[in-house]
Amino acid sequence: MGVSSAHGGLHPYWPRDLLIPNYVANDRSMSEILAFLFSVSGVFLLVTWLITGATGRLGTWRRLAICWFAVCGFIHGVIEGWFSLYYDILPADQSFLSQLWKEYSKGDSRYVIADNFTVCMETVTACLWGPFSFWAVYSFLTNKPYRFILQLIISLGQLYGAVLYFFTEHRDGYAHSELGHLIYFWFYFVFMNFLWIVIPLILIVDAWRQLSAAQIHTDGIKSHKSKKK
Repeated sequence: MGVSSAHGGLHPYWPRDLLIPNYVANDRSMSEILAFLFSVSGVFLLVTWLITGATGRLGTWRRLAICWFAVCGFIHGVIEGWFSLYYDILPADQSFLSQLWKEYSKGDSRYVIADNFTVCMETVTACLWGPFSFWAVYSFLTNKPYRFILQLIISLGQLYGAVLYFFTEHRDGYAHSELGHLIYFWFYFVFMNFLWIVIPLILIVDAWRQLSAAQIHTDGIKSHKSKKK
């Protein structure tokens, strides 16, 4: 069920009196859009899993972490990158990725009205965490010494963005979604974003431990050398 937009059309977004100039309804179904998102993400995950397995030196946990960064690179760089470029024409645009964002906006209408916070947050995410995620994949595959520093930086950035994302909407009283709706609120808004709290937290702890162990080892070498002098 829709409500009137600024030009007399109908839209499915919350709050119900939201004005969305030039809004054009999607002609792609929810199943088409979700199938695209999850199938492409699945391809990135599968290919990365196979590549990490070919190295012969990475454990299951580390391979899964690298797969996560590969999927993040796609989502941040392509999906969120699209929003950061075309947020101003999104309501009227019928490009596939614009329709993806109009579908997601049923769970958070801040995207379809180009809310200042979402535009700024998604632009930073696309420009930084997208390329950095692919860089992290490369750094782990080639065993670069800075790989856990990248993991820590990316994960802190993701966590910070996700916390602000939820907290700003909480302060708005969850006005931009149908509160309690199984798909739009719990799946789109809560679940799909909560992943960027849980997984980055795990990776932050992992990077902390790895970097701490490296520092302990370095301190031990320095201490040993100083005793020899």
